[in-house]
Amino acid sequence: MTRAAFGFGLSLAAFVAGSIGYLAGGGGRVAAPPSPPGLFGSAASFADVVAQVNPAVVHVDVIEDATDNPHTGVVDAPALDLPRRGEGSGFIVDPDGYILTNHHLVPGPGRIRVRLADRRELPARLVGSDPSTDLALIKLEARGLPIVRLGDSDRLRVGDWVAAIGNPLEFDHTVTVGVVSSLGRKIWNQSFDAYIQTDAAINPGNSGGPLVNRHGEAVGISAAVSSDAQGIGFAVPINVARAVLSQLRDRGRVERGYLGIELHELDPDLARMMGLQDARGALVLDVLANEPAAKAGLRRWDVIRSVSGQAVEDGDGLVRTISALRPGTDVQLEVIRDGRSVVLQARLEARGAEEVPPPARTPPPATPARKGDALGLQVANLPAATRVEQRVPPDRVGVVVRDVLGVDPGVDALEDGDLVVEINRKPTPDLAAYRRVLGGLEPGAPAWLYVFRPRPQQTFLTRVYVDRRP
Repeated sequence: MTRAAFGFGLSLAAFVAGSIGYLAGGGGRVAAPPSPPGLFGSAASFADVVAQVNPAVVHVDVIEDATDNPHTGVVDAPALDLPRRGEGSGFIVDPDGYILTNHHLVPGPGRIRVRLADRRELPARLVGSDPSTDLALIKLEARGLPIVRLGDSDRLRVGDWVAAIGNPLEFDHTVTVGVVSSLGRKIWNQSFDAYIQTDAAINPGNSGGPLVNRHGEAVGISAAVSSDAQGIGFAVPINVARAVLSQLRDRGRVERGYLGIELHELDPDLARMMGLQDARGALVLDVLANEPAAKAGLRRWDVIRSVSGQAVEDGDGLVRTISALRPGTDVQLEVIRDGRSVVLQARLEARGAEEVPPPARTPPPATPARKGDALGLQVANLPAATRVEQRVPPDRVGVVVRDVLGVDPGVDALEDGDLVVEINRKPTPDLAAYRRVLGGLEPGAPAWLYVFRPRPQQTFLTRVYVDRRP
């Protein structure tokens, strides 16, 4: 029985005629308002901030010239309606006409026009874009333009007041106010996602517009809205933009250092299972063959504590540190391995394009069962022919999940055909080993399952609490 994970539908905040979707822009030089917004006693107004920021918020209009039909091969697909038009937002970050916006607003060749707050319309060109962070830099041929000062998104706290400025649904220079609802949200790209969540209304057309703090500084770039809820919008942190702006301006693209590892959040429970005194560092879940990490000698279950003397608090911190370095950089990795400190040397390489996973195949039919084991699973030995056919690596051999019968939230991550490779770091290559490990677990104890999914190939950890004896 395959478990379907609960889906949280999201849509990019872009407004596009035809099949492109919805798109939008904004910015300007500002000073701190005399009366910051507040709940009790102080004037709850962003009026002074908006008056100074609005001149630098712009409307971005894109005519897409691409002729590739995304519906090619689909029976009875509609003809491609060309040209396609998209509208969105942006904000000026340099008086010489550099404008920050979203990549999804200007993803390919097209004609870009920008309408300034004074109603002037000027052509713009794409300087560079970065799909991984959904950021793009475009430029007008103009000088002396108002700008938005960039703030420090790392100083944001949940509950801080913010305002989103943009052009939702073609309503130019619309302002909405709310608070920071959460920080570091993961939506699409688990490596680079660290979105600011806010309840300031972000609608189709806000894409690329600034999210500003009460001092009138841009702390984020509006990017996405939830299609299933109200009061949930997302913005790219401005510090992410700071890290890539110079590369976009100089080279039109972003080059990032790359180790070739997969990470997992090291929470206190997992740290205890590994015998660590605290949950600080980045846990290596997988090491890709022939990549820099493998060449440096990194292993599964290593915990990276620092990079060239710079402390690593968690996986997101490691990703930010490594991706900020250029390919070819030599780094020193301080690693905790089985309770002892190890120092490794690695030379970073360039991050390649993400591979498209192979199409999923139908998992083996489930064997009927009346009850699951202590983890709420029914498992079996992996047939040798299946191991060869699915190209299971030698260090990923485990028992195959035939049915998921438990109610513990941890089993919701599992599907028929998954391989349970380890439990609490103890290998389970066959049914006999799996049962021995299970027999040593106490009811109510956490079991960390290291899982390999053959189609498409991926590895992950999931925690399942022992419910009952088989």
